[in-house]
Amino acid sequence: MTAPVTAPPAGGRFSTRGWILFAVMSVLWGMPYLFIKEAVETISPAGVVAGRTLAAALLLLPFALRAKAMRPAFAKIGWVLAFGAVEMAGPFFLLSHAELTLSSGLTGLLVATVPLFAAVIAVVGGDRAVLRPSRILGLVIGFVGVGVIVAGPAISEGDVAAGLVAVGEVLLVAVLYATAPFIVAHKLRDVPPLGTITVSLLVVGLCYLPVALIVQPAPPSARSLWALGLLAVLCTALAFIAFFALIREVGPARAPLFTYVNPVVAILLGVIVLSEPLTVGLLLGFPLVILGCWLAATGGTLRLRRPAVDPPPVAPG
Repeated sequence: MTAPVTAPPAGGRFSTRGWILFAVMSVLWGMPYLFIKEAVETISPAGVVAGRTLAAALLLLPFALRAKAMRPAFAKIGWVLAFGAVEMAGPFFLLSHAELTLSSGLTGLLVATVPLFAAVIAVVGGDRAVLRPSRILGLVIGFVGVGVIVAGPAISEGDVAAGLVAVGEVLLVAVLYATAPFIVAHKLRDVPPLGTITVSLLVVGLCYLPVALIVQPAPPSARSLWALGLLAVLCTALAFIAFFALIREVGPARAPLFTYVNPVVAILLGVIVLSEPLTVGLLLGFPLVILGCWLAATGGTLRLRRPAVDPPPVAPG
């Protein structure tokens, strides 16, 4: 994990191992929203962030030490901390706070707008390729889908103000997730991803721990603790290890394609496990968001070119 990831040609077929890893990642990063929803029932958002990040950091630390990935990360600690703030400290808290109001399925779908904001950021950064008509159409369709979801009964039937604030929090998470890769691409290219992730998780967890201990209103329930443990082990530590393996197997250009499946998993788990409503707004907005993200990210092509810079893992939950 200390060397740059080498990848097969972008047009090659997935191997059996690649498909297995693809399926694993589709589930692992489709589940966080269910576990967050369960955890915040009796654990404060700060407590969810502290528990998730510290447990995951301790699980990843042996792998990072074995790969000798920690020293390069500490050598650029300033930018590693900046990445941790944008990728973890902000998003993990905002998601936990938003799910005090929003359903887990709706949260997972809104996070799927990351490619839309990534395209906007790319335009601001001077990437003219994003201005292709098909990609602009994708941006329009995607944001229309968000509007359909927000205007639907999932928001209007409850506290509208609180619902809109929560939606804003999740969309801010999508902006932060879209921003984080640019920090890695420009400032942390020579730092092993495992080192960056482990150090970031550890520092974020230590920063949130005092706040979590102060604001925790009462002892958490066993159900919330189980959800927090699964969130840390499955959706953070194990998910990052599996994602590194997926990048090695299918290449960095195609590895993130599973993010189009994540919202389906999030919505189904919310409906099946938590009995969350499958609203008309969600049914109408979901295909628009996914179609818009696909067009904005790929321009409507099925063959992806390998990017000049390998993208870092970005956790959608």
